[in-house]
Amino acid sequence: MSATERRYEIQVSVNGARFTKEVEGRYLLVDFLRHQLHLTGTHVGCAHGACGACTILLNDRPTRSCLMFAVQADGTEIRTVESLAEGDKLSKLQEEFRRHHALQCGYCTPGMLISATALLAENPNPTEDEIREYMAGNLCRCTGYEPIVQAIKAAASLDTEIGD
Repeated sequence: MSATERRYEIQVSVNGARFTKEVEGRYLLVDFLRHQLHLTGTHVGCAHGACGACTILLNDRPTRSCLMFAVQADGTEIRTVESLAEGDKLSKLQEEFRRHHALQCGYCTPGMLISATALLAENPNPTEDEIREYMAGNLCRCTGYEPIVQAIKAAASLDTEIGD
């Protein structure tokens, strides 16, 4: 059996729930989230880390889950887009994305929301230029980015905590 076919036990906390699972050494984190945990909000876009559709928070840092093996996430805390809403109640950031029409096809939206969550945690009152720079790693082919920037700017101006 090669090292990539070998199975490893990993323990992760995903959206506040603890999981112990067995994975192959070559299994990507994005596939683990989507296929073993059934958290399909994390999308696979380019599979090269360039588009940002697979962005998650790994120990509170935005991370491309298509560039990581699941075994590398052992012992970490992961947040996916599913963690942003509370049941049917959207987070303030999600609500601003909806209100500003910052999504069209929706494919990039989960990665955009996770990256914007990280931005606002790091910089609660970013300028438009800071938003554009931070979000540059997330590609969107539909919106032209303006509604996304406006949604993040609007969410930043709210007095409540983003993403909770």
